Amino acid sequence: MTDRTPLFTPVLIVGCVIIMVSFAVRASFGVFQIPIAEEFGWLRSEFSLAIALQNLAWGIGQPIFGAIAEKIGDRKAIIIGAVVYALGLMLSANSSTPIEHQTYAWLVGFGIAGTGFGVILAVVGRASSSENRSMSLAIATAAGSAGQVFGAPAAEWMLSFLSWQTTFMVFAGVILSMILTLPLMRAPAMASKAELEETLGQILVKAFRDPSYTLIFLGFFSCGYQLAFITAHFPAFVTEMCGPILAGGVLHNIGITTTSALGAVAISLIGLANIAGTLAAGWAGKRFSKKYLLAGIYTGRTVIAALFIMFPITPVTVILFSVAMGSLWLATVPLTSGLVAHIYGLRYMGTLYGIVFFSHQLGSFLGVWLGGRMYDAYGNYTAVRWIGVAVGAFSAIVHLPIRERRLEGLVTA
Repeated sequence: MTDRTPLFTPVLIVGCVIIMVSFAVRASFGVFQIPIAEEFGWLRSEFSLAIALQNLAWGIGQPIFGAIAEKIGDRKAIIIGAVVYALGLMLSANSSTPIEHQTYAWLVGFGIAGTGFGVILAVVGRASSSENRSMSLAIATAAGSAGQVFGAPAAEWMLSFLSWQTTFMVFAGVILSMILTLPLMRAPAMASKAELEETLGQILVKAFRDPSYTLIFLGFFSCGYQLAFITAHFPAFVTEMCGPILAGGVLHNIGITTTSALGAVAISLIGLANIAGTLAAGWAGKRFSKKYLLAGIYTGRTVIAALFIMFPITPVTVILFSVAMGSLWLATVPLTSGLVAHIYGLRYMGTLYGIVFFSHQLGSFLGVWLGGRMYDAYGNYTAVRWIGVAVGAFSAIVHLPIRERRLEGLVTA
């Protein structure tokens, strides 16, 4: 019998709004790298460490907020996350030392965890039918890319007439406004009696004993490394590398007149391309093997990143790289979260995916932190970019042995 459950439910729509706003702010932090470093005379690595710690806190907080949502409810977990997120931004706006930024970055990271993929994808997955689940997860993930489309350019635009401190305060207000949408988010449990009787500890033991869960965990590392490095350092990289080349030409004629604007546009293009890429991944995830799709995505990223290193850096190659990498940017998320749900069920999807996502954020921490440290040491990003190529190839390989079947002895939806 054909499933008549609608794809676009209130839960999916509200989830998309929350992820879009949360990621719009999160994707803009790379734009602040040069203004903050120049105002206080900091090394590149000092602000980079704040962003790196933010990513690490996000990874640590993801399974915690997943467990909170499963314990006290999704909406309460999101409210806590939004308040913590806004508080971190407000405190950062009043900070003037690296240690203050690095300390408050933990609050921002935990806030992103409470308003990001772990909590939202779990509630969207439970509210979706099995027929619509893959595409629903892809649409929610694509909403993060939609936020990235306007997040960095919005920050760049506000910085043209506001201080970075005031911009942070504006973002804090926007984050708090997300709470107004939560009354519409009411998701059913979507779990069987047998699932409800299984404890979180029992599920975790089964997952940790399964080699496939370990491979999923390891494979998600490079996704975080590549994405976080680009988000945090790409605007500054573009600003420095393309400065002598940008004057005049086609890009100048269409309004991209400064390298800082090109950096913000590059992040925006990545997000725009990824909307199509993520939706395509959701469509494919329902029809083809998720592990092979993931291996293919990581292979594609590896090739694109290697070619970008080997070719001369120009505004045109920056645009081409942004579109190509963007098409694969978050395509891994609906496939990885869908793989976790398929193998281990929906009851504790938030926690199980949150643990896998911690690997993603370990990669994020390393990508951002190494980017700053190696830039200060060598004056360029070449070494850290080649490391990104290597870990991408590693992720492509480790997905191949995953056993894409429901775990024996585990009841799944």
